[in-house]
Amino acid sequence: MYLADRSAPAPEGAKTAPDRGPVRAPAVASTVLALGAVSMITDISSEMVTAVLPLYLIAGLGLSPLGFGALDGVYNGVSALVQLTGGHLADRVRNHKLIAGIGYGLSALCKPLLLFAHSLGPISVILTLERTGKGLRTAPRDALISLSTPPELQGRAFGVHRAMDTTGALLGPLAAFLILSLTVDGYDAVFGVSACVAVLGVVVLMLFVPSGVDPVPTPSAASAKATPAKATPAKATPAKATAATARDADRPAPVRLRDALGLLRLPRLRNLAICAVLLGLTTVSDAFVYLLLQRRTGIGDQWFPLMPLGTAAVFLLLAVPAGALADRIGRRTVFLTGHALLLAGYALLLWAPAWPALPFLVLALHGMFYAATDGVLPAAVAATVPGELRATGMALVGTGQALARFGCSLAFGAAWTLWGTGPALAAAAAGLLCCAAVAGFVLRPSAPQDTR
Repeated sequence: MYLADRSAPAPEGAKTAPDRGPVRAPAVASTVLALGAVSMITDISSEMVTAVLPLYLIAGLGLSPLGFGALDGVYNGVSALVQLTGGHLADRVRNHKLIAGIGYGLSALCKPLLLFAHSLGPISVILTLERTGKGLRTAPRDALISLSTPPELQGRAFGVHRAMDTTGALLGPLAAFLILSLTVDGYDAVFGVSACVAVLGVVVLMLFVPSGVDPVPTPSAASAKATPAKATPAKATPAKATAATARDADRPAPVRLRDALGLLRLPRLRNLAICAVLLGLTTVSDAFVYLLLQRRTGIGDQWFPLMPLGTAAVFLLLAVPAGALADRIGRRTVFLTGHALLLAGYALLLWAPAWPALPFLVLALHGMFYAATDGVLPAAVAATVPGELRATGMALVGTGQALARFGCSLAFGAAWTLWGTGPALAAAAAGLLCCAAVAGFVLRPSAPQDTR
């Protein structure tokens, strides 16, 4: 994206081909599209299970809301802790596809095990292993996306990926609904089909995602390469020594754990991590939102698996426009606006009359929240972390956010059990309002040029 012809500069975003003139570079890299396909297939598998899991555990196994909150927190908290390992390993071995593939493979192996687990203990172990796979793959996958995309198009690239990912989130609950409607042993059928789809996602990853991605140069790096070095007197050097020196110069230095921890000394990355944690502490999990909406509106159990479709449909429609808007007006603005929309959804659940349109409004706001935050945050992180530590930096922020949401699940489940749904959600809404105000202050531009 930053190529220049010495005789005549090509237009921005274009590259030249022999005897053809300028050729427009693709807006989204093929690596992003391939990873989007993998995520779409994998999300179909995962969301089939996620859509029926709350009812299966609470109605089928008799789990209390507090117990479900603890399990839901573990379900997401394990993924958060493993993200750090996945991100550091990907940067250390310099093979993001390998670590992501191990994560996708582990998750696929866990799906058929749900067919043989019919008590809380085994299900908890299987879900923990499945989330371990998700934690391993998340940071390497996002690093592959960012390293294959120019900095000014990061929001769009993540938006395209999240839109494809959300297509899977849209199809997964629909598939679960159809399977439950057409089969006798509905839950086992959902788990079996989910396992087959997960294997297909791993196959697509192996066949279509490249093993390595060279970082896209930044404008400063490109200009540095274009600047001729000062002439130095040539010295006679043996050919073997020259070749060895060239190889040593091309070989990147190994990534150490100290380097990874040192990322938190970067002010902008540290501010992003702080805000992700603060806002995650007041973000009620999707499962609780759907359970609250069902109890508020009296939606029947057979329609419960379709609730995530509302969120996913809005997310799918707005992920790319929200990412492009964040590239244009600033990721901070879009990110904070997303949490304001989530706060509006909480307010509707608390105080709105029981309108027939209430479920649609709440799910629409929920989807808009994800469209404005899910891809925008990693795009903002990518702009602050050097390429050789990209996966580690994304893992640091993602881990903080996921651990905060783990704490929110535990706290919300306890508050629901002790005080009821209204006070629990009111506390979450008040906390979100305060944390959003703090995040707006922390993420304020520190200099005129710092608008991202």
